[in-house]
Amino acid sequence: MIYKGRAWKLGANVDTDAIVPARHLNTWDPQELASHLMEDVDPEFRAKIKPGDIIVAGDNFGCGSSREHAPIAIKYGGISCVVAKNFARIFYRNSFNMGLPIFESPEAVDGTHPGDELEVDSQTGTIKNTTTGQTFQAQPIPPFMQQLIEAGGLMNYVKNFKMKG
Repeated sequence: MIYKGRAWKLGANVDTDAIVPARHLNTWDPQELASHLMEDVDPEFRAKIKPGDIIVAGDNFGCGSSREHAPIAIKYGGISCVVAKNFARIFYRNSFNMGLPIFESPEAVDGTHPGDELEVDSQTGTIKNTTTGQTFQAQPIPPFMQQLIEAGGLMNYVKNFKMKG
């Protein structure tokens, strides 16, 4: 899968409370969660992003509480994928479980400016900054994890697997 979009550059240690504030965790409705995406960081963030845009962030993205709400809000907010220097481990797993593709590449983060256009290839891990012409490498998403993403997350994958079996 190729993800194309404009880069939204964030710093290091973006925690799950910044992604979707705790006061909105009384729902599992994906659209409701998405409506609060990054609202305490930038109240206009949700209105500024376009479907397919890409979050680019520093170290330890998704740190803090173990909230599945955070990757759900990102995914349903229209963000196609997240590229970060590295991810908090629980957020890393929650992202795949919820069907949100994520990529670790410190070089891509350092080589991306806000508003740059990016193309991310999930099979090869290639990240191309089409604004600057630079190409970076992330670990490709393993085939099983790609299946989770294509299914829309772990629960859909299991449901589809049971239906086939």
